[in-house]
Amino acid sequence: MSKSSKRAAAVSRKARIEEMRRAERARERRNRILTITVSTVIVVGLAGWGAYAINNANEKEEQKAAAEKKPVSGEKTWDSKKLGRNHVAEPVKYPMQPPVGGNHNQAWMTCDGTVYTKAIANENAVHSLEHGAVWITYNDKAADADVKTLTDKVSKTPYTLMSPDKNQSGTITLSAWGHQLTVEKASDARVEQFLTKYVQGAQTPEPGAACTGGLPAS
Repeated sequence: MSKSSKRAAAVSRKARIEEMRRAERARERRNRILTITVSTVIVVGLAGWGAYAINNANEKEEQKAAAEKKPVSGEKTWDSKKLGRNHVAEPVKYPMQPPVGGNHNQAWMTCDGTVYTKAIANENAVHSLEHGAVWITYNDKAADADVKTLTDKVSKTPYTLMSPDKNQSGTITLSAWGHQLTVEKASDARVEQFLTKYVQGAQTPEPGAACTGGLPAS
């Protein structure tokens, strides 16, 4: 091969190599652009999702706070500041039946989802209310099916207790410290609302106090 032919071949190889390098650099640029674009989309998407999640969480907290302030329809309330909280040994004459607060015995009834089949002392149950429990009572008008439904619900709910009370006027009564609701049926949606709001709710004089280790069923 002549020198001119060799020179031409070398120039051609150099041109091809340069063209391959340009093509490779172009691919690298495209890949970088694609990577940056995808990363930007992901970051923007995550930021958008994060903002949505935060807004959604804030909205739920606001709804919860609003629900906590709003009374359950039909409930009665008493000024908790006027309900005594002294420990006494003698029986207490309460102005409402079942009581929703006031002076009480130093021993509380076990209220860790505890179902009592016999009536319990008001003075011990009120101490349970002070610890943030909800006390469900029922009289002879309550249907067996409703008693069974409430028994199942209470047994699965810490900081609740349940017992019969033939002296109350309402069929089914839910009591928390300073709050009380009377319903006719266990299926009433307000039962769950009351439990959600007042089990260890904001009304609790001694939040976090034990509901275990109290008096057992007699």
